[in-house]
Order: sequence, then structure tokens, then C-alpha cells
Amino acid sequence: MGELAPGAVVAGYRIEMLIGRGGMGVVYRAVQTGLERVVALKVIAPELLDDEDVRRRFLSEARAAASVDHPNVIPVHDAGEDNGIAYIAMRYVDGDDLRTLVRRGGALDPAEAAHLIAQAGAALDAIHRAGFVHRDVKPANLLVDPDRHVYLTDFGLAKAVLTRTGGTATGQWVGTLDYVAPEQIRGGRIDARADVYALGGVLHYALTAKVPFERDGDEAKLWAQLSAPPPAPSSLRRGLRAEFDVTVARAMAKGPDDRYPSAGDLGRAARAAALGRSPSEPERRQKPRG
Repeated sequence: MGELAPGAVVAGYRIEMLIGRGGMGVVYRAVQTGLERVVALKVIAPELLDDEDVRRRFLSEARAAASVDHPNVIPVHDAGEDNGIAYIAMRYVDGDDLRTLVRRGGALDPAEAAHLIAQAGAALDAIHRAGFVHRDVKPANLLVDPDRHVYLTDFGLAKAVLTRTGGTATGQWVGTLDYVAPEQIRGGRIDARADVYALGGVLHYALTAKVPFERDGDEAKLWAQLSAPPPAPSSLRRGLRAEFDVTVARAMAKGPDDRYPSAGDLGRAARAAALGRSPSEPERRQKPRG
């Protein structure tokens, strides 16, 4: 089976158009016919439809995702299987993801970047409290509506499925290399602080319109993630407050124990940096979950 054509109906959802594709799934704008509600409908990529274990994990993680109730976590309305097609129905966000915003308009105003990152940090805190680790935090997974409200999407779905079903083939990378924590590269234990690292990289991108480690080839990027300190955002953008350098450097520390203890702490540090200050609130040391 290839991509679904406009007008096709899956489990009572009528496909309108393709809006995204990743390694694990394809996302469509669709209408829930019984309620005439517009949704984002994610289905397993056609090439994975015959993998029963992937399908089972996909649905299991989708149902678990629906249990995380937070204003900045994309709401999951429904999940199931219809004629061999596993699907997840989520809120449709009429906006752009952070990657698109930056590519179109360049680096964000520092206060706006901090505002968006703080919302993502709050979402990650909720996810971590529920026992999940996102594992693929990146600009494309931060959806931003016209009111600059952030929705974090795709947490614990594709990455957890592939990790728990035996990993990947030799030479195949799961996740986004530009934001991956060193312990993920090494195959070590993953907890919430891996998401802190990635969110620090997303903050760097929002402030500079550049990924933290611009290198030619995956091997060079892997080495940089493992060994090179992240570049100071102020070295790439004149006039940027030095407090952002401190924030990004700590978030992207190579050792998990040297990072912010929670994504929310990173978000609060980013907001303080936008004002030229250090965070005034005590850090909320959540127990890392993995």
C-alpha cells in the first residue's frame, strides 16, 4: 500500500492531504466524519505495515501518550487499527513547526525563543513525570500555533518503538543527529536529561538559525556530539546576551549530571537569559526517568 489518497477513509477519518512524513509514520490532515472535526492522522509508514511487532508497539505507545494531559503536549484523540492500518488521531495545529519558522524567517527574537523553549520544557517535564523519555526532541517536533503556543509532538512513539524492537540495522540512525545526546550515541542508559541536551540544541538553533554542530558528514557530527563543546550562540549572532551562552553550554554538557536536572529548569534559565539575568527560582530536581 502506498500513501493514502485524498478522500480515502480510515477508521472514520477522511483524508484531506499529506502534511508530513518521518521514518516511522506518515501524517495527514483528515476529518473525523462523525464530528466533522479536523485532526492530524498519523499512520504507520507503508513499508512497516507488515511488521506486527512495530504495529503493536506503535499502538501501545500511542495509548500511553494519550495519558499525558498537559497544555503543551499534543492531545491524542484516538488510536487503533483499521483494515491492517495502525493510526493515531491527534489535534491538528494550524501553524508551523519551529524548523519551518526559523528557515522562513531566520533566527528568532531572543525573548520569543526563550518563550517557546520554556513551553517545550514544561511539556517535557510532564512527559518525564509520566515515565517517558521523548528521545527525539528537535525543531520539527515543536508545533507553534498563530498565538505562539507550543505543542510538543511525537514523544515516545517512533523512537521508543524502534528501540524496544531490537534497535536498528548497521549504519542506520534513529532520531535526529543534530540534537542527539552523547549517551544515546554510545548506547548507554537514557533518561530525562537526554531530552534536556536536545532541547538545549533546539534553543541554540532558535537563537542562531544554525544547528549546534555544523559538520560535513555524519561521522564528523557524531564526533562533535561526543567530544566538542557546543559553540556559544553569541559567537554566531552579534548582540546576543552572554547568559544564553551559559544556558546552552550547561544544557548541552556531555555528562548528564552536569546538565540542568529538568527541562523546565532549562526553560526557566532561557527566560532569565532573555532578561540578562540568572534564574531566580530554585531548580526543581525531578527524578530522571528512563
